[in-house]
Amino acid sequence: MTETPSRPLVHDLYFEGTPIKDTKAPNVSIEQMWTKREFDAKLVNPSNRRKLSVIIIGTGLAGASAAATLGEAGYNVKSFCYQDSPRRAHSIAAQGGINAAKNYNDDGDSVYRLFYDTVKGGDYRSRESNVYRLAEVSAKIIDLCVAQGVPFAREYGGLLDNRSFGGVQVARTFYAAGQTGQQLLIGAYQAMERQVAAGTVTPFTRHEMLELIVVDGKARGIIARDMVTGALETHLADAVVLASGGYGNVFFLSTNAMGCNVTATWRAHRKGALFANPCYTQIHPTCIPVSGEHQSKLTLMSESLRNDGRIWVPKRREDCEKDPRDIPEEDRDYYLERIYPAFGNLVPRDIASRQAKYMCDDGRGVGPLVGDFRRGVYLDLGDAMRRMGKEQLAEKYGNLLDMYQRITGENPYEVPMRIYPAVHYTMGGLWVDYDLETTIEGLYAAGEANFSDHGANRLGASSLMQCLADGYFVLPNTIRDYLAGGPFKPVADDAPEVVEAQRSVQERIDRLLSIQGTRSVDSFHRELGNVMWEYCGMERTEEGLLKGIDLIRSLRDEFWRNVRVLGSADTLNQSLEKAGRVADFLELGELMCIDALHRRESCGGHFRSESQTEDGEALRDDEHFLYTAAWEYGGDEPPTLHKEDLVYYAIELKQRSYK
Repeated sequence: MTETPSRPLVHDLYFEGTPIKDTKAPNVSIEQMWTKREFDAKLVNPSNRRKLSVIIIGTGLAGASAAATLGEAGYNVKSFCYQDSPRRAHSIAAQGGINAAKNYNDDGDSVYRLFYDTVKGGDYRSRESNVYRLAEVSAKIIDLCVAQGVPFAREYGGLLDNRSFGGVQVARTFYAAGQTGQQLLIGAYQAMERQVAAGTVTPFTRHEMLELIVVDGKARGIIARDMVTGALETHLADAVVLASGGYGNVFFLSTNAMGCNVTATWRAHRKGALFANPCYTQIHPTCIPVSGEHQSKLTLMSESLRNDGRIWVPKRREDCEKDPRDIPEEDRDYYLERIYPAFGNLVPRDIASRQAKYMCDDGRGVGPLVGDFRRGVYLDLGDAMRRMGKEQLAEKYGNLLDMYQRITGENPYEVPMRIYPAVHYTMGGLWVDYDLETTIEGLYAAGEANFSDHGANRLGASSLMQCLADGYFVLPNTIRDYLAGGPFKPVADDAPEVVEAQRSVQERIDRLLSIQGTRSVDSFHRELGNVMWEYCGMERTEEGLLKGIDLIRSLRDEFWRNVRVLGSADTLNQSLEKAGRVADFLELGELMCIDALHRRESCGGHFRSESQTEDGEALRDDEHFLYTAAWEYGGDEPPTLHKEDLVYYAIELKQRSYK
């Protein structure tokens, strides 16, 4: 995007630029679209693949599956992760399951229903073409993973079992007890390691991408820091894939691993890749409540527990301090079942989260006081215990319940669990077209790093589905269309663009180390998280967002004046690693607030208190906001907004209802 920005718009915080459009999706019916795109994409013959190279950032489900598939196809792949092993990617923490439209239960599921549920669950703010493709390839994922040996749960007769997740009325979620992400990642990791042994994939562990190299408008490599030695390394390739996950840790407290960060995608954004819908963050309803200021992360209890658990609070405020076992049935408010009788405890995550907040704001929360309120509701497995017995309950959820007991000291088989919403997932990410290519040629984004599939709210068990769909089936078939244009002109190690990327990384490191202020990196991160949660969290207002922007700007100014980064650059230095990531979070946080401010509607995980129905539900404004907001980095100037209109041909646009 090179146009001169127009006049400043809302509150002088951003410019409005030209619209943007996906030009890669074929102009055919949605059922034929992916088949046609696969066929139309140019081929690369096997001997030429050996001459082409791809860099992949991240070894979670999207990155590992992409590396395995591209390596097996014969490309030269360099795989980077900041963990000490690819198996420690955050995908390993996913618990509940993976969706697929196989209709094993003959309960009315289909590709179209999965497509419909996903678009509706995202509050009609996702792109139709990408979502239908996701539903279409979902069944292949299960077949592939079974062939890899993933130990999915099975029924008595040996068939794969399914369970339900929020936002749907069918059972389409395949699972491996409460460790589905771990088992799927092991499958992808083994497939990748097979290619490592074959010599097509070269892994780089304990390496962090710090800059993208762009030559003649094309992504051609990265600058990475060896996190053990501190050495800065230049890696060049013909294409770059970012599969580096989401940015939920901008809130400091989240269910994400503490190392999860936005740096890879933010470096790409600063080089010209548009960032789409950054305000769309997901608050997960079933997390263990905050226990104090000492915490550095939160723990997720799988949404699968909502299949058998009933969520309630006391009807009377005076009962909130009682032992829940002493509160009789008639004095319990099963509020999700009361408000949403059609879906009950399986309403989508954004709705369940807001209702939990409302119950606590009403003074009927449970657990210890946090400020003026008790921030917790009950997730009660008592009915399930009586129905199926402890042994069968443990077989389905045992590792989750054991984890809860270890963390809280309470036995969930005997006492209702306490849960409260927490930041979990980010639907926003780099803008990509139908091919998963960003606005920088040769730069692709897969999995949670892109924005394309979930709209304003992700349905449970769909993240694993998207990651493996992108890595195993979509990206390998679209990136070849770009790579068929090779062999590309080699980039010299001393090319001006490479030297400039090296210089900018070194200068940034030197600056961080030279400040020698009085505040720790973590103190800045925690304060940023508090601002984000307060003003850009579960409920947002214009006044609050404007205040949040001012606070973030002041905090960022203080960070670059007063942060204290210990140690040196030429060795293992976690303080330096954190500082670079928090610096990027401070920039991202402001953009998230600007995006939330400009979108004067409520949809999915983005709830503006000025835009709600009489009974407190999200009220969309399709007349003015039926678009994806794709932001262009402005440097010292405000960012520029590019709108991608959302057009629905296969689904009727209407207000969500789960009642």
